[in-house]
Amino acid sequence: MNFLQQARKVLGEITELSLLLVALGVVVEILFGEAVPFFGGIVTNLTSLLNVLGENGLVGLIALSILLYLFCRKA
Repeated sequence: MNFLQQARKVLGEITELSLLLVALGVVVEILFGEAVPFFGGIVTNLTSLLNVLGENGLVGLIALSILLYLFCRKA
């Protein structure tokens, strides 16, 4: 059981780090445009993801709710 708890903790930390990198990428792209090599295109990808979720109506809303629940729940 200890292994599962450690794996869960590591995956949670990787997820938090990934979210911080996405947030950093959005800020960098807003400041410098899409010319930044590593962070270019993040805002475009997020916009297209939100458009896809919005086009699907109720199914998109349910999917967005599930994603928000998974990211915001307390361990």
